[in-house]
Amino acid sequence: MAAIETIEAGPRRESRLATFRFYARRYPLGAAGAAIAAIFVLMAIFAPWITQVDPTATNPRISLAFPSSEHPLGADFLGRDMWSRIVYGARISLAVGLGSTGLGALFGVTIGLTSGYFGGWYDLIVQRVMDMMQSLPLLVMALVMTAALGPSLENTIIAISIPLIPTVARVIRSNTLMLREMPFIEAARAVGMNELSIALRHVLPNTLAPLIVLATAQLGSTILVEAALSFLGLGVPEPHPSWGRMLSESAAEYVRVAPWLVIFPGAAISLAVFGTNLLGDALRDILDPRQRD
Repeated sequence: MAAIETIEAGPRRESRLATFRFYARRYPLGAAGAAIAAIFVLMAIFAPWITQVDPTATNPRISLAFPSSEHPLGADFLGRDMWSRIVYGARISLAVGLGSTGLGALFGVTIGLTSGYFGGWYDLIVQRVMDMMQSLPLLVMALVMTAALGPSLENTIIAISIPLIPTVARVIRSNTLMLREMPFIEAARAVGMNELSIALRHVLPNTLAPLIVLATAQLGSTILVEAALSFLGLGVPEPHPSWGRMLSESAAEYVRVAPWLVIFPGAAISLAVFGTNLLGDALRDILDPRQRD
């Protein structure tokens, strides 16, 4: 029996590898985005092994040190190693990006599913609240929430997740309105399933594809918003090595004497957002039948 399972596992692995190669050839930009995102994820996971330097340790003797073999990306004005701060900054950006996207998706799915499926006065009230929340841009809403909650890692995640809720709720609601009239939903009602079971077992799984695409697209936006909040002093505070705060500390005073203090954090932010956007576009083309040739 074990031999049969081993023989079957081989073709399955080859089939998955062939599928991966097919999508990589068909969507090369999406594959590049996935590779960039994977690099940042691996940096965040293996940060203690990639760099042995404490990102918060200061050394005045190497203040504004030029990039060298000992410090590949130089040092900042406090003598902190920029390479270690960039690597550990990936943890902060991914924690905020994934945390806020996941939290916003959780509440957005709940609101959108119940609003679209049950309708009536509940749907009317909820959609007017979503209209009010969506009237402000993501960054402005995040600024308001962060100013109210105070600067911290947890509050930054909460502040960015709240403006994401209306967008997720609208997408899930529109799919739910379409799905609840489908024949398989009528068949589920005919066999006696209650409405809550139908919504959770039949409607919700069919909304996951657009949710995955939306969440991937929003991940880049959340990383960019976190960097903007930290740049303004309202995001993740010290001693956390945030990319946005690195720019805020160095952009005005040290950009001419030590341009690497601005170039490397800015490049990290740009690459992270660029990679997630490419990946999101590819997932949209793959999962949305209307985008296929």
